[in-house]
Amino acid sequence: MAGGFGPTGGGGTEFEAKITPIVIISCIMAATGGLMFGYDVGVSGGVTSMPDFLIKFFPAVYENTLHPQDSNYCKYDNQNLQLFTSSLYLAGLTATFFASYTTRKLGRRITMLIAGVFFLIGTAFNAAAQDLAMLIVGRILLGCGVGFANQAVPVFLSEIAPTRIRGGLNILFQLNVTIGILFANLVNYGTNKIKGGWGWRLSLGLAGIPALLLTLGALFVVDTPNSLIERGHLDEGKAVLKRIRGTDNVEPEYLELVEASRVAKAVKHPFRNLLQRKNRPQLIIAVALQVFQQFTGINAIMFYAPVLFNTLGFGGDASLYSAVITGAVNVLSTIVSIYSVDKVGRRMLLLEAGVQMFLSQVVIAIILGIKVKDHSEDLGKGYAILVVVLVCTFVSSFAWSWGPLGWLIPSETFPLETRSAGQSVTVCVNLVFTFVIAQAFLSMLCHFKFGIFLFFSGWVLIMSVFVLFLLPETKNIPIEEMTERVWKRHWLWKRFMDDDYDNVGAVTNGEKKNGVYNGFDPSSQL
Repeated sequence: MAGGFGPTGGGGTEFEAKITPIVIISCIMAATGGLMFGYDVGVSGGVTSMPDFLIKFFPAVYENTLHPQDSNYCKYDNQNLQLFTSSLYLAGLTATFFASYTTRKLGRRITMLIAGVFFLIGTAFNAAAQDLAMLIVGRILLGCGVGFANQAVPVFLSEIAPTRIRGGLNILFQLNVTIGILFANLVNYGTNKIKGGWGWRLSLGLAGIPALLLTLGALFVVDTPNSLIERGHLDEGKAVLKRIRGTDNVEPEYLELVEASRVAKAVKHPFRNLLQRKNRPQLIIAVALQVFQQFTGINAIMFYAPVLFNTLGFGGDASLYSAVITGAVNVLSTIVSIYSVDKVGRRMLLLEAGVQMFLSQVVIAIILGIKVKDHSEDLGKGYAILVVVLVCTFVSSFAWSWGPLGWLIPSETFPLETRSAGQSVTVCVNLVFTFVIAQAFLSMLCHFKFGIFLFFSGWVLIMSVFVLFLLPETKNIPIEEMTERVWKRHWLWKRFMDDDYDNVGAVTNGEKKNGVYNGFDPSSQL
């Protein structure tokens, strides 16, 4: 499968590259970091709906599920219960700052190994927890693993993959997140039936499987040529480049990586450099994508799917079963994005999903507003099935758009000199808003009731407008050529580039330059 990659013309460089087994294996092993993250996301919602778990750690919540005091929507409104879920993301946020240093100085592979060790220790604490404090410590250690894994894995995948399949391979991370969520939902469904009150320990303990896979994977994968060259191992970097590209003709790509590394080393303060005018478009887009990704409401559904379905009147088994269905839809839809992201493009997937998510959330809000009152749960079988179908419609559109692309686009747009710092900011912003949603959702559900879905649908509308006007297309563009071929041709972002952008030429409404669509230009319509 040899051949050039990246569209030719417009200064595009064509490098020879085969899709080699070592690339596929390395990417699969690295992406198990996503499996661990997904399992942690999915398992917390399931165990917090298990009576044995609630009796041991949250007896007040258990009592409220049996005899709701205020409203059906408020059964699970408890700050400590939300802290069990959200503490992981707060710890991940702190760990990200250390992970940025290790990614740059020690390499992507060592950073993934550190993540695996944190995951293993955190899993042991959670499975053996005797009180709430031990439970929270376990979640904090898992959060440290998330911080290191989310920092290193997307960058690793972007750097090791040939450009023509970079999008698809990078989405392996998100695919494994969704598989992890589905695996957690299936485990929760099974362990909920275990008599004796220890099913939740098994749910939390089985996180050790993906943790072990990530740790072993990090021991055997190669580090990326970008990372080796960045740390001064030029010969080793060139040798690895030959192995992963499956050809000896790597000189053009190698020289481009060396030059990018030289430019990167000239930057002594990458975080300060992020704030320079020429780097603002990438920073604005990376931050906005993370904020918007959380405000689609997806994590509220994924964290608390069994709790949410319980709130709507589903029984214990039915709520976990419904969560399994949404988890399965999540996995299948992410596979769709692997095949379509490098063909259809990033913008088209995001815009189509915006319409689908907006409509499904509005209809869910209308149904719940009519059928689920504070003290009645007359959803009925027909409407219950319809709600699950609509939730699946929402989840599927997220899974082939904002889920994977929220990570892919930032990882491929930052130049090498700010890539580690940019990825740190990306992960930090994601974890801050993930923490906010995890800590606040059950309280928001209590106060907003069905209006919570209208709240998230309003955000979906805002983010779709942002994509339409401000997000350029990046498919099939080599990472080192983003500035020339993307940012300097966008109707707004070219104003932030240092060179004289007037000579580049504007791209207006639907026009393509060298095969790249760079966004709708409203100024041409004024």
